[in-house]
Amino acid sequence: MKYLNIFLAFFRVGIFGYGGGPSSIPLVEKEVVGRYKWMNDEDFSDCLAIGNALPGPIATKLAGYIGYRVGGFLGMTIALIATILPTVFLMIVFLTVLNQYKDQPWVQGMSKAVIPVVGVMLGILTWEFVKRTKGSFGWMKTVLLLVICFVLMEPLSIHPAILIIVFIFAALLKKTDDSTKTERKVKSP
Repeated sequence: MKYLNIFLAFFRVGIFGYGGGPSSIPLVEKEVVGRYKWMNDEDFSDCLAIGNALPGPIATKLAGYIGYRVGGFLGMTIALIATILPTVFLMIVFLTVLNQYKDQPWVQGMSKAVIPVVGVMLGILTWEFVKRTKGSFGWMKTVLLLVICFVLMEPLSIHPAILIIVFIFAALLKKTDDSTKTERKVKSP
């Protein structure tokens, strides 16, 4: 049953994740955190942050890691196949059909109609991340971090992976610093 659930979860992501890798992230979150509860929100956020810092498509990285975490090597293989299979199949079918009807208005409208749906899905996921960050840092630090990240990524064009790596190291250093303070408090009478 576990492997069937892995297949179904990532098959749904693969078949409904229209619009590229980022559009599949909310779907993966819904399946993994919401439906099957293989991870909590914090684990999924960590997984997503590290996955975004690594090279390659995010949907397959998430599928591989989560499939492995849930079902070992076989789970990883099933999750990857379930993620890739719908895309490959739909590419063959859609490109064959679209090439025949690509100049028709209904085909052009179909592509444009999906974009707002993907935008709303990403907006909802972003708001969930902002709420979680607020729970850890409070509104002031959250807004400050959002502004800093926006300025670094948009006007200064710094790649998001660099920011993620910097924030991971900053968190590790802060944790080490906090651990040292705790040790000093324990030693001092």
